[in-house]
Amino acid sequence: MMTAERIVIQGTDAPLRGQVAISGSKNAALPIMAASLLSEDPLNLNNVPDLNDTRVMVDLLRDLGVQLVLAEPQEGEIALSLTSPQTTLNPEVPIEAARKMRASVIVLGPLLARMGRATVPLPGGCPIGARPLDVHEDVLVALGATITYHNHAIHAYCEEGLKGATHRLRVPSVGATENGMMAAVLAKGTSVFHNVAREPEIVDLAHCLNAMGADIQGAGTDTMIIHGVPRLHGATHTIIPDRIEAMTYLIAAALTRGDITLTGANKDHMQGEINCLHAMGFDVQAVNGKTLLLNAAGAQPKPAHLVTAPYPGFPTDIQAQMMVLMTSIAGESRITETIFENRFQHVAPLNAMGAHITQQGETCTIQGGFPLRGADVEATDLRASSSLVLAGLVAQGTTTVGGLHHLYRGYVHLPEKLRACGAKVARLP
Repeated sequence: MMTAERIVIQGTDAPLRGQVAISGSKNAALPIMAASLLSEDPLNLNNVPDLNDTRVMVDLLRDLGVQLVLAEPQEGEIALSLTSPQTTLNPEVPIEAARKMRASVIVLGPLLARMGRATVPLPGGCPIGARPLDVHEDVLVALGATITYHNHAIHAYCEEGLKGATHRLRVPSVGATENGMMAAVLAKGTSVFHNVAREPEIVDLAHCLNAMGADIQGAGTDTMIIHGVPRLHGATHTIIPDRIEAMTYLIAAALTRGDITLTGANKDHMQGEINCLHAMGFDVQAVNGKTLLLNAAGAQPKPAHLVTAPYPGFPTDIQAQMMVLMTSIAGESRITETIFENRFQHVAPLNAMGAHITQQGETCTIQGGFPLRGADVEATDLRASSSLVLAGLVAQGTTTVGGLHHLYRGYVHLPEKLRACGAKVARLP
């Protein structure tokens, strides 16, 4: 949903201080919601973040014939019960729903496994670079599917059913791994997938599918073994916390040299990123693995060189926010982006705010220590939107950020959570 609403940030030298509750993971919730297509029994989900993307997925699943019971949001979280009767399922995704969200392709695998065919229009989403669908196609073809493209849609068929296979993904694509998992759980025989994605969201999907009766081994490693079963049953599952949201708030506290406590986070899902903050001079403490503390008062931060990479490497979804932090650290920092070729769209608005960032190919060099100034800027993708809000926290004067339909795809109540920690942030209709 497009919106003309803007966020207004009054820059201040005051550090952020307070407590933030971390919401459920969008990137875990979407494929798990799609997993409801695999069974006639109810799949009950807790800790689903109330976001534009999850609402779009709710509408998409309804269009496919899924019966949903949606509880009223509580503190930005919703509980869902999803039931997919065979008699009402429709294997064709409406074009409007697919264009609203890139993640709509994630229903391809479960629809194919359950219905024997699926049609998914070529998806939309953030313009951050090519996310080729050939990796999805290859894993489904290995399982016995026939894939064609026409009328701007992917058409998948498996008239004789899916069969277990051994397949190596060309790249460890998260979406292709998820589609392969959900197709293979109902395939006849055993599938062995190599070079799969290892993200915590993949592990969460495996936990949910196993709770539904699947037999998946090796999730979280680069090789996954899936023994197909005849059918899945219902289950109750709680979505993991959003590691990208958690890191965004840790970076906000480091940027403002503040003191923040995150509740409901999972340290193990973000240990690599926490290590990067440690190396830069910011101390993050964990209490029971679910509460994270960062106190940047008196920190003496150092420049850094980061390279984005698939998990457990440094996540591309944190690159933009980390770049803002680097602008506050005297000296030369660098970020090399290896995942998406067009994910430096936040550089121009940051430079308009006074940053000194130059780009050469896939590497940006940040000359830090120069003060930022308020400006009227426009977000071009989800993570760029949060980075511009963070920049506004330390900029001199007033910053207004537009393009908030991107922000609301991935952050629950971001202005309100920042304001509770002392930031001067408001929504402007």
